[in-house]
Amino acid sequence: MTTVAVVGAGSWGTAVAGLCQRRADVLLWARRPEVAEEVDLDHTNSAYLPGYVLPPGVRATSDLEQAVAGADILVLGVPSHGFRSVLQQAAPHVGPGTPVVSLAKGVEQGTLLRMTEVVQQVLPDSPVGVLTGPNLAKEVAAAQPAASVVAFADLALAERLMSVFGTPVFRVYTNDDVVGCELAGALKNVVAIAVGMAHGMGFGDNTKASLITRGLAELSRLGVALGGRPLTFSGLAGMGDLVATCSSPQSRNRAVGVALGGGKTIEQVVAEMNMVAEGVKTSRAVVDLARRAGLDLPIAEAVAGVCHEGWTVTDALGSLLARGTGFEHDGIM
Repeated sequence: MTTVAVVGAGSWGTAVAGLCQRRADVLLWARRPEVAEEVDLDHTNSAYLPGYVLPPGVRATSDLEQAVAGADILVLGVPSHGFRSVLQQAAPHVGPGTPVVSLAKGVEQGTLLRMTEVVQQVLPDSPVGVLTGPNLAKEVAAAQPAASVVAFADLALAERLMSVFGTPVFRVYTNDDVVGCELAGALKNVVAIAVGMAHGMGFGDNTKASLITRGLAELSRLGVALGGRPLTFSGLAGMGDLVATCSSPQSRNRAVGVALGGGKTIEQVVAEMNMVAEGVKTSRAVVDLARRAGLDLPIAEAVAGVCHEGWTVTDALGSLLARGTGFEHDGIM
């Protein structure tokens, strides 16, 4: 049997561990010992995936060395702000050449590196890619039909991993555009905050559809400028993930925006959250990446303004409505 280490017992890491156990021995690492014990003994994770019983094949530990030593595949479900630190702790125990799959949808603060670039720095001998798509953890855990993309530069490796993650109802496709898939996953969280703000302010479907569509244009512009392929952004990693994250009440990033649109401050919203909404921190990093590339991303800039620069949601709306219009596909094709 293939051995898979899933590092990070948040909602999505836990759900992915459940997917892998059909065809692999799975060991899930949780930072908190009480979470690991609950998963191991009761087959539940009430802190991060309440209401779901995990397959008995999912075992857990709070010992990082035990989790990763001897693993054939390393899956990293750690949020971007703690990603490098946890990976550095795990690195001495990871076998040479072990494939690494990132689940994180963010950008490292300061360095502006994608998570796969962080892996390349810490584990330079390991091939690295991403699993990404419209994958709300609770729906995947409930075995509702869904699809995803596993993206690696080596398509043969992607096909091997496709069989590890895929189930009869969780359809996994391959892609070799790691850059495009990863950037789409990071920026869609920022757009989801904007859509949530519109909902919280009481605006209807026209407004939200316009933000989703123009948000897709922004993530496509940035992704193509940084090396991604245009077609990626119309696929599962792009449009698919964007629609799910912007539309679902389960989306943490959308929920942040709804609370902001309803009058709460970003400090209040973050203090009340149990899990990380990557789009809050990522918004500033995305704007910095865009400026480095000479791009104008008005939706991302508006979200970053609210999350980091003291803007009100009214300020953000005004900044968008004051802009001129032009050719719809500028900078994408």
